[in-house]
Amino acid sequence: MATELIDLASPLAAESSVPEADRVLAGAPQQAIANYYSDPSQQFFAGRWSSTKGKWRIRYTESEFCAILTGRVALVSASGVRREFGPGAAFVVPAGFAGTWEVLEDCTKLYAIFEPRT
Repeated sequence: MATELIDLASPLAAESSVPEADRVLAGAPQQAIANYYSDPSQQFFAGRWSSTKGKWRIRYTESEFCAILTGRVALVSASGVRREFGPGAAFVVPAGFAGTWEVLEDCTKLYAIFEPRT
């Protein structure tokens, strides 16, 4: 188990990804994920995520803390509540949240995720 501090600003090669095609509603978002930390139980993760513009459906099984570093995003819940976040904003997406995630301006965020065992 790592016991040293982990600097999320240090260089780390990111993995490229895209949302699943059947979830994409607009654009062709390209994403990069640099997962800096995974705990031994594989339930807690922390890292940096970036995406180009686009919109896709989401359904969270995990709880996620997000801190937007650059760009702008909009999340709309299944009940229609819309929230926009830009640089400096921080928010939590709770497990069970469903709706859409839209990148309005290419963005980068820091994340901390807890995925409970089922």
